[in-house]
Amino acid sequence: MLVQCVLFDGFDPLDVLAPYEVLYMGGAAVGGALTVELVSAEGAREVPSGLTGVSLRAVGRLDPRRADVIVVPGAASRVLAADTGAVGEPEPDAVGAAGEAGAAAAAGAAGEAGAAAAAGAAAAAGEAREGAGETGEESVPALLARTLRTDLPALLKEALDKDGLTVATVCGGSLVLAMAGLIEGRPATTHRLGLDALDATGAVVVDARVVDDGDLISAAGVTSGLDLGLHLLDREVGPRVAQAVERLFAHERRGIVWRPVGPEPVGL
Repeated sequence: MLVQCVLFDGFDPLDVLAPYEVLYMGGAAVGGALTVELVSAEGAREVPSGLTGVSLRAVGRLDPRRADVIVVPGAASRVLAADTGAVGEPEPDAVGAAGEAGAAAAAGAAGEAGAAAAAGAAAAAGEAREGAGETGEESVPALLARTLRTDLPALLKEALDKDGLTVATVCGGSLVLAMAGLIEGRPATTHRLGLDALDATGAVVVDARVVDDGDLISAAGVTSGLDLGLHLLDREVGPRVAQAVERLFAHERRGIVWRPVGPEPVGL
């Protein structure tokens, strides 16, 4: 089994490395039957993260024809004012340009639905974004929208269209798919600050730590990447390996993995 973890300019390192290391150790536990590699839409290159001075090297190009699982991270930028929950003012030029480019790229990748989803996400992101402030850093929504100018949306659409391939996301990774119009009507989650933006794209927002909708699995905030990795091990390899890696990392998975099965809860 091959897992490809996607890198793009501005990615969040923990979104990538948490599931990467969990899956890497799971692969080691089964004699290399599961392998993990870092990739980008452009191919082998050094990819800068959203944290100054931190980059990772993609060893090749994202290839849905080879991969069994693809993991898409979110982006990293300055954090919010923790005591108030307020966000900084956006960079209008950066966000506007990214939103327009996102809508155009989404239209190419997924038709009119993609364009509408991108426009909805851009509008919602305007109300809940991490600002550039005086640092000159791009906001998280702008970094995510910038991926839509690349080949990534088309490659992710190819991945979702392929039988037997699972696309998994961490944090804002689900917004990359949503802004490309690829998960309209499907249950998904993201970081709590991005739930409104995800809803605006037409995705069905589930406020859970991990949401498993078959070939689409999404995880919420940054640290949920550990839970995503363990869930993938449990589902694809087996609970014995997942539990062994869980013990190795001294991390217990949190919360129920939401699935679209069973009766709807009433009165809760």
